[in-house]
Amino acid sequence: EISLTDVSHYFDSDPTKVVRSLRKDGKMPKAFIADTTTANAQVRTLSGQVRLDSRTKLLNPKFYEAALKGGYEGVREITRRLRFTLGWSTTAGAVDNFVYEDANSTYIADKDIRDRMMDKNPDALRDMIQTFLEANSKGY
Repeated sequence: EISLTDVSHYFDSDPTKVVRSLRKDGKMPKAFIADTTTANAQVRTLSGQVRLDSRTKLLNPKFYEAALKGGYEGVREITRRLRFTLGWSTTAGAVDNFVYEDANSTYIADKDIRDRMMDKNPDALRDMIQTFLEANSKGY
């Protein structure tokens, strides 16, 4: 199953801000996503889908504990997912602030997890901290 926060080309080609700039009223267009990852396909708003992805993966203890068991690559995957989530903030403004706040509490404020990440992949942890700083500097 591949979701919106799994790969960068989804937000790289998101036309939301382009369409907004073309509208005379300057309003952000509504964006909807068809979630076909299960047999019960559902249509959600873009922000709703990013919220769901964040809760089921980035902020889900089962996801990040399994990723941490994956060692170097697992920590890199967690960091990549946060970076791709920031992509949705930048291109479409589709990420709630709680995602960054909860991710910071999970990965940075929690000393045990932070130390495990540092032990397995210090470069990915540094990249994650840079992503948090970038998100904060942009007001997310």
